[in-house]
Amino acid sequence: MFKRLFFLALISFNSYADLRATGDLGVVIERAEGSALIINHSQNTTLAKIKDLGDLSHASVVFSRDQRYAFIFGRDGGLTKIDLLKDKVAKRVIQAGNSIGGAISQDGQFIAVSNYTPGGIKIFSTESLELVADVPAEYGDKKLSKVVGLVDAPKHHFIFSLFDAGEIWVVNIKNPEKPIIKKFKNSGKQPYDALLSPDGRYYIAGLFGEQGLALLDLWNVDQGVKRILPDYGKKDEKLPVYKMPHLEGWAMAGDFMLIPAMGQHEVLVIDKRQWTLVKRIPVAGQPVFVMAQPDGRQVWVNFAFPDNQQLQVIDLKNLSIIKSLTPGKAVLHMEFTPRGEHVWVSIRDDNQLVIYDTENFKEIKRLPANKPSGIFFSSRAYKMGL
Repeated sequence: MFKRLFFLALISFNSYADLRATGDLGVVIERAEGSALIINHSQNTTLAKIKDLGDLSHASVVFSRDQRYAFIFGRDGGLTKIDLLKDKVAKRVIQAGNSIGGAISQDGQFIAVSNYTPGGIKIFSTESLELVADVPAEYGDKKLSKVVGLVDAPKHHFIFSLFDAGEIWVVNIKNPEKPIIKKFKNSGKQPYDALLSPDGRYYIAGLFGEQGLALLDLWNVDQGVKRILPDYGKKDEKLPVYKMPHLEGWAMAGDFMLIPAMGQHEVLVIDKRQWTLVKRIPVAGQPVFVMAQPDGRQVWVNFAFPDNQQLQVIDLKNLSIIKSLTPGKAVLHMEFTPRGEHVWVSIRDDNQLVIYDTENFKEIKRLPANKPSGIFFSSRAYKMGL
């Protein structure tokens, strides 16, 4: 009898020992070999490697609302569903010829993918990855535009920009078989990326073909798209743009929005109550990601080539740089743990991930990774616009 109870207890212990929570998991893209690492950011460890994921040169990731599945958008049009508990591909489809990102709906039922080729978005069931809607980005004389800046928004909406057409579209997918599309034409020349404010109210697109930004207030859509900062940098000498800034990494903190300047070695501070320029902060190079810690007190900035070995930290209290770091060659991405005590940094050319303590800026640990780029934690499942 004793042996039987011991055996049952051992089985029960092993079953619990094999359990894995999902709240502190994440995915790191290894762009060169088309693979992804599953990591645990509480234990600062790598758990598994998933291979054969296609072209991940511009990959991004979103998570199911239960945080069990990661959906990876590949540049080759691949959409891959990863099971974070079983360390394997649950489903993979090739949905287009050239894709740059995607978003997951408010209720977690649908995945939208933005495509260059063919131009438009496609919407899939998160459960089966079956196509439920196809929205071509058609403009002019039946031309198809590249789609950029795709985000999810409240009330079952997806929002995106048409690079070639200079338009912003809002798509209601409450009934995905009959999506309702509202188009805002003449939104600005060549929108190249966009962000959604954390509260889901403002959609802001950066413009490559002209000065300023395009702002859509989702509480007052009848007012149309507003231009902000139309005169910024008109008299400044334009510097080479080696890498386009990523707007999903723009920082919203308190009353301020901090954004990377296009063609300048500056971070711009904008008062988002009046949408006016407050300050231009000189930085070490052309900024790419300008990312706020979860508490909003500090903003971390990385840079394009040839200054991409550096990181700088801006204090929001006095809007000045308080720390400069040199983690290694080719800093590509940063991701904060959910409450911001640590930040993970990908160092592509050193084949490493570096973890810093955000309070004292001390290095905690380095982990090996093959040409790492994007870092995505499962806590993104509960954030809009990511």
